[in-house]
Amino acid sequence: MMPFRRIAILGLGLIGSSLARAVRARLPDVALVGFDRDPAVVTRVAELGLVDILSPSAAAAARGAELVVLATPLGTFAELAQAIAPALEPDAVVSDVGSAKQAVIEAVAPCLPAHAHLVPAHPVAGTEQSGPDAGFEDLFQGRWAILTPPPGTPPMAVERVRRLWEAVGATVEVMDARHHDLVLAITSHLPHLIAYSIVGTASDLESVTKAEVIKYSAGGFRDFTRIAASDPTMWRDVFLMNREAVLEMLARFSEDLAALQRAIRWGDGETLFRRFAASRAIRRAIVEAGQDTAAPDFGRRR
Repeated sequence: MMPFRRIAILGLGLIGSSLARAVRARLPDVALVGFDRDPAVVTRVAELGLVDILSPSAAAAARGAELVVLATPLGTFAELAQAIAPALEPDAVVSDVGSAKQAVIEAVAPCLPAHAHLVPAHPVAGTEQSGPDAGFEDLFQGRWAILTPPPGTPPMAVERVRRLWEAVGATVEVMDARHHDLVLAITSHLPHLIAYSIVGTASDLESVTKAEVIKYSAGGFRDFTRIAASDPTMWRDVFLMNREAVLEMLARFSEDLAALQRAIRWGDGETLFRRFAASRAIRRAIVEAGQDTAAPDFGRRR
């Protein structure tokens, strides 16, 4: 049973184009409408045939849609919500794919008419690539999609969004928005912040080491550069919109880093080994849970 008959996707980068591809492949009877502010993206989406209709504005895309998905950087959500509000149909659902959820509720909910329903969503999936060519229909297969409906959201609206994400291969969990933000701050946001910092430090050292940082980059540094290659606009907005949870996790990380620093200074091999063994166990658990593979490329080739 189709969760929605007409879906509008606003923003057709990696996640938006992947959702379009997945819906096209798994729910072929759903009408897809797309909108993107970048003319180059619009041209490429038309060439790829990812949607049925490319609308000239966000409001035009939302008109007649049963579901509107915001797939642009988080900083644009309030403006988009204001633009689409007059065009929303009775019982239309507005959702998103952003990585911070309380900020979505605060930015979008006040803009929506009473007859529309907000069901924020976060598909925990992605790559460091961006743009419509980077998307692929299996991106969400076997991944989590976390829904964070605000209190009072009609259960049917939540259920319809759940069915959509399940249809494209995701496993769905419903969670409080603030709790989501805290969890993702440590599992996603802080790792990206660390990666940006390490790669930035290496960049500063590059002239000192006469290109040896890049020439002799080991696997660990290469993995950091992959993460740090992620879209800068998107991640700027993530850190600004989830600042409280990120700062809380950053303080905890700084304390743990200081403990490792002391262990190295004092030659405390037992502490180092205990921490490294625990970290290794986490990696193995992630692989066993099916959220990654043990392949040298970490399963990210396709």
